[in-house]
Amino acid sequence: MGNRLSKIYTRTGDDGTTGLGDGTRVPKDDARVEAYGTVDEANSAIGVVLAHPSVPDDIRHCLTEVQHNLFDLGGELCIPGSRVITSAHTVRLENDLDRFNTDLPRLKEFILPGGGPAAAACHMARTICRRAERQVWTLVDGDHVALEVPRYLNRLSDLLFVIARVLARAESGSEVLWRHERDR
Repeated sequence: MGNRLSKIYTRTGDDGTTGLGDGTRVPKDDARVEAYGTVDEANSAIGVVLAHPSVPDDIRHCLTEVQHNLFDLGGELCIPGSRVITSAHTVRLENDLDRFNTDLPRLKEFILPGGGPAAAACHMARTICRRAERQVWTLVDGDHVALEVPRYLNRLSDLLFVIARVLARAESGSEVLWRHERDR
């Protein structure tokens, strides 16, 4: 692999456009740019989770693999017609989700985001992932995007929810259950 970023600034975006992976120039607020930009944001948020030394090795390994996949997914969105994410990627998330969820108590109420620094960061990553999924669905309707991309993001947000629960229990011993206003 050669030098991909030999020069960080190019000035080509100073007119409010950016280049897609296929060389097409589009406005920086184009729906495709918004989608892959939000995937990048989710990837960065997962990096914040991983920056916490309290994250167990099995979660660290899982989320590092997810970061690689999100980079691939962003590339798929950046290059119209490209296909990288497959059903196997989504199945891997489902297997991890089931594994991490096994020892958690069943939820009977909603939980509040939080539970410790890593858990709170994981909830933030989850909500960014949900936004990325919504933005990808906008593309699915009007632009050619494989349906496996929003499926992957949907399953990833579920996985991040479960991992946030695992982290909350590890960091603070419990989760804060939401109580309806009438019950507070």
